[in-house]
Amino acid sequence: MKQIISLMIVVNLFVASTANAAVSDEEFQQLREQLVSISQRLDELAAENAELRAAHRQTAGAPGDADATTVVTQAMEVPAPVDSWSKRIALDGDFRYRYERISPEDSDTRTRNRIRARANIRADVADNTEVGFGLATGGEDPVSTNQTLGSGGSSKGVVLNLAYVDWKATDGLHLLAGKFKNPLMRVGGQPLSWDGDWTPEGLALKYRRNWFFANVLGNYFESDTSRDNDNLSWGGQVGASGTIGGIKLAGGLGYYSIPTQGETTTFGDPTDPADFFGNTAIEPGGLPCGTTPDTECQYLYDYDLTQIFAEASFELGEWPAIVFFDYFNNSDASENDTGWILGTKLGQAKDRGQMQFTYYYADKGADSMLGLVTDSDFGGGGTDSKGHWLQFNYGVNKSWTIGAQYFINEVNLASGSKSDYNRLMIDMQWKWK
Repeated sequence: MKQIISLMIVVNLFVASTANAAVSDEEFQQLREQLVSISQRLDELAAENAELRAAHRQTAGAPGDADATTVVTQAMEVPAPVDSWSKRIALDGDFRYRYERISPEDSDTRTRNRIRARANIRADVADNTEVGFGLATGGEDPVSTNQTLGSGGSSKGVVLNLAYVDWKATDGLHLLAGKFKNPLMRVGGQPLSWDGDWTPEGLALKYRRNWFFANVLGNYFESDTSRDNDNLSWGGQVGASGTIGGIKLAGGLGYYSIPTQGETTTFGDPTDPADFFGNTAIEPGGLPCGTTPDTECQYLYDYDLTQIFAEASFELGEWPAIVFFDYFNNSDASENDTGWILGTKLGQAKDRGQMQFTYYYADKGADSMLGLVTDSDFGGGGTDSKGHWLQFNYGVNKSWTIGAQYFINEVNLASGSKSDYNRLMIDMQWKWK
């Protein structure tokens, strides 16, 4: 490089000089001195370049033929942080439009249009810690985020649906605190005991290792000591899952302690029997709830629940299929203490043109489980009901599903005033993430 630059300077000087006139000895001597000075400077630059390359190879492993400009530029570059905030935050949500037709026996048929919208944000605040926050339509109902359309187009309510921290304490072990999605396994995804919209409040533990899993929940239906019913409800599941002969099996046992005996309901009007959601309630003197107007009622029983659950997933031709079973018993109740569900699911609706069919039969004894948090649709919500549930879903595309659900139920079984309850729901739902 130095030789080429020197040659170019000499040629340019020579051409320029001869183009004008002959060069005197004194002028030529000045040109030689300038050339020597330029050559010395080029030597100095080459030495500096070599030093920079050597230093860079020692610290950053740069190629030996990198020039000085490349080395200096690389040394000055500051890599962008890998853990930028945008990579640590995830968003998801859904929107559903629903038409309902409710036909109870001996009552007028009711129709309504409803919407549900939910939006969630999750942030990885550390490698092993997630904080989540979610909003949803609806009101205070613990088992529904639906909002009925009407009231002249009035603004609709948006409520806090999720607010939690999820700490991965070790491999397979998660600890949660706050208001979070239900960590308990629901076979077939069906809400025999816990409605799908219910988000418990308190503490939870989830553990999964190989074939074994455990879910533990400590939930406050009321946590304020200024009230009389601030007891902690707790319970959990242990189980196993694995694949045998191409069939994926999962199942286990559960136990839950929900102390309610002698307490009023934590949601709704304690003077209204309907707000005990099928559970047996009495007035302080022992009379059935509702006998004396404007008298607060109390739960007759605690809910000490034992659960047995199982599901099997397999391929039926080209169709994915699931068969599931769930059983509950309340050891504190003297009658109407058992609830169970048996069902199947065929197909899936996760993409365009896919279809899914679901059916189950359920029998929910009045005191077999806590009515407040059971499915809000089957039998109109709560316990003391039995019957059929059918569903069909069709995938329009990966994010859009249309479907219909139909309930053929009998309600008010324990009271001796049994009646029919039929309900049709037609849904359009969009999901995003």
